[in-house]
Amino acid sequence: MTPEKTDFLIIGSGVTGLFLALKVSEFGSVTIVTKKSDYESNTNYAQGGIASVFADNDNLEEHIQDTLIAGAGLCDPEAVRVLVEEGPSKVQELLEIGVPFNKDELGNLDLSREGGHRKNRIVHALDRTGREVEASLLSAVKSKTNIQILENHACVDLLTRHQIKDGDSLPLRCYGAYILDTEDGEIAPLIAKRTIIATGGAGQVYQHTTNPSIATGDGVACAYRAGAKVKNMEFYQFHPTSLYHDQGNSFLISEAVRGEGGILRDMQGRAFMVDYHEMKDLAPRDIVARAIDNEMKKNGVPHVYLDITHKPSDFIKGHFPSIYETCLKLGIDITSQAIPVVPAAHYMCGGIETDLWGKTNIENLYAAGEATCTGVHGGNRLASNSLLECLVFANRIAKNISEAKDLSYPPEISRIPLWNKEGTKNAEEWVLVSHDLYEIKSLMSDYVGIVRSNLRLMRASRRIQLIREEVKDFYNRTTVSLGLLELRNLALIADIIVRSALLRKESRGLHYSTDYPENREPSRNDTVITT
Repeated sequence: MTPEKTDFLIIGSGVTGLFLALKVSEFGSVTIVTKKSDYESNTNYAQGGIASVFADNDNLEEHIQDTLIAGAGLCDPEAVRVLVEEGPSKVQELLEIGVPFNKDELGNLDLSREGGHRKNRIVHALDRTGREVEASLLSAVKSKTNIQILENHACVDLLTRHQIKDGDSLPLRCYGAYILDTEDGEIAPLIAKRTIIATGGAGQVYQHTTNPSIATGDGVACAYRAGAKVKNMEFYQFHPTSLYHDQGNSFLISEAVRGEGGILRDMQGRAFMVDYHEMKDLAPRDIVARAIDNEMKKNGVPHVYLDITHKPSDFIKGHFPSIYETCLKLGIDITSQAIPVVPAAHYMCGGIETDLWGKTNIENLYAAGEATCTGVHGGNRLASNSLLECLVFANRIAKNISEAKDLSYPPEISRIPLWNKEGTKNAEEWVLVSHDLYEIKSLMSDYVGIVRSNLRLMRASRRIQLIREEVKDFYNRTTVSLGLLELRNLALIADIIVRSALLRKESRGLHYSTDYPENREPSRNDTVITT
């Protein structure tokens, strides 16, 4: 049996993967691998919008400064400048593709404001921007005959010298990946000239997250096992306002609600953000999330309230139709009732280390989007810079590939073996694995959440190490399934987050430890983990 080949293998079908597929399809065949349906991604759940400078009273330097301030002094200034300066043209490309961004009566982009921004610069499509961007990009991708999307397929491991017999002397290079067909359980190598990881984040490592079920850190875990450097994984952003409701499933209440005047209140109705920051409800996310966490612990309550009832009913329904409809189904009329909210795991600010062209330390392996650490987010991501990062760095990867002198398959691909499942059997004790998954989420939420300490981190570390050993043993003797792959990846992601947090001897941005004072002075003290 001869392994299948493609020129470009893209793992992930969010905005990064789709935008990149359109770009590189000009240079060869493209295969997109996605675990579920082609539209299921973190992008699809992004409500707020895309931050970019379009207003006459705004400028690039102010967007840069807002990003640096939110990043708690840890952003790479060069990466931030690339993000901000190249962003507007990428948003313009989305308009040309057909994304229906909101416009005012004069036909100009209707720009909103979110936490950490001093100017209105959020381009949005009501409160379902991600969904509209995903739909438009999918339509454009499906019009290309040389792009195929493999739905219900997952990356098992990247192909490197580690899989090649007597390959130790070869350079560290990526040749594609072993891909699992989750419907028939078969695993096969897929060879590629260039492989790009665009798998998004890992919110499922926590009990409460705004991310979909597919957000299990697969790309970061696969890259790490292959030898890629992983950076600043201690910084996991908790969105300050997810819906608190038994049936709400951590539904995100967009930052834009506060951008349009929403006020955080305690159980007695007092607006409390005035006690924490000069920007009050529009302070950066790390500060708002910690403030809510503190109010809940101080008062012994399970949530706080987000109140926008002082705005006209038509305004609320017109600006936030998805939030209004979802809350109403759960018995909350946000035009007349404050919304109960709690922080929930939302965005992974660390990830695979890349340069400004999306290149990793593994030859022929690129990465972009939430799975990476480019330096643009530092210790805390500024609201609505995420989709912007996806677009800018996907475009940069395509440009870098277009300038490559050699886009041929390396000769050693003939030595890549087929998948061998001998000696494995179907799981009979899945309850043990499901228990490990529950325990990982509990440990991370209890000990590695918004507020941490050395004692909590050490306790989490010891138990996670044991879980990883259990998972490794189970994986080695069990037929591979999607659930097992996700558990294996989440156990590794949890371990990397904890190890990274233990290495940072300060409180900075999203990493807040009761053992160390907070530091927001500019720093390039990155936490780098590798095998």
